[in-house]
Amino acid sequence: MINVVHSNQLSSQSTSELKTELLKRVKGRDTDSLSTKVQYYKNILTPYIEELTQRNPYPVVAEQIPLVLGVWTPVWSTIPFHDTLPGRSREHSYQIFHDDSYYANIARYTPGQNTFWQKLSTKLPAIDLMVMQKYAVRDNKWYIQNVSIEQAFRNREIPLTIEDAENWFSTVVNNKFQLAQEELPQALDLKLDSKTVKKLEKTYLATPHLEHLYIDRDLRIVKTQREASQRPSYTIAIRRQ
Repeated sequence: MINVVHSNQLSSQSTSELKTELLKRVKGRDTDSLSTKVQYYKNILTPYIEELTQRNPYPVVAEQIPLVLGVWTPVWSTIPFHDTLPGRSREHSYQIFHDDSYYANIARYTPGQNTFWQKLSTKLPAIDLMVMQKYAVRDNKWYIQNVSIEQAFRNREIPLTIEDAENWFSTVVNNKFQLAQEELPQALDLKLDSKTVKKLEKTYLATPHLEHLYIDRDLRIVKTQREASQRPSYTIAIRRQ
């Protein structure tokens, strides 16, 4: 049975204790359905996140930039986009921030992991997907612009390491964005089914809102919205590098 706590019960705990408890609460739960995770946030995680938000050591956005640089992995999230494709590898999901104002969400997808398709799927390539964005600070807020969605088909037997993800990210930035940025194309050139491409295009063409409810050198709690009318999503990410 899950014990429900209230914010006033957490005020006496240290920040370190709250972070540890929050990570325990979400461990193994990122594979739950989106609706289950939304309810879990409302019913279980809210008091922890509210308390940590009050203790955010870096509320000034400009001071968050040096902290966010590096590689993070989302351990729990209610962002629908994360599971646009089936078979996402949580271990090989990365958020990479560079100091040139670019960052990327990169994930390895290996469809066909259920028992029926396992033998056949081992012969199919993995799909590595990268959503690239530019970031800036305006009026003490994060300003985010989607700039590209990239895909690559790779051998699923070879893991997508942090080094591989970093190299892919850097290569695309160097090849595509060294010159002045032209107007973004309104359609994506991806070798995926049309339904999936349409979902990705909605994400790509949006101007998302991003807010760090809590951030330090090891943990980020992020609130995002693709557009003002959309339900907010929440992501808990830990530093990998």
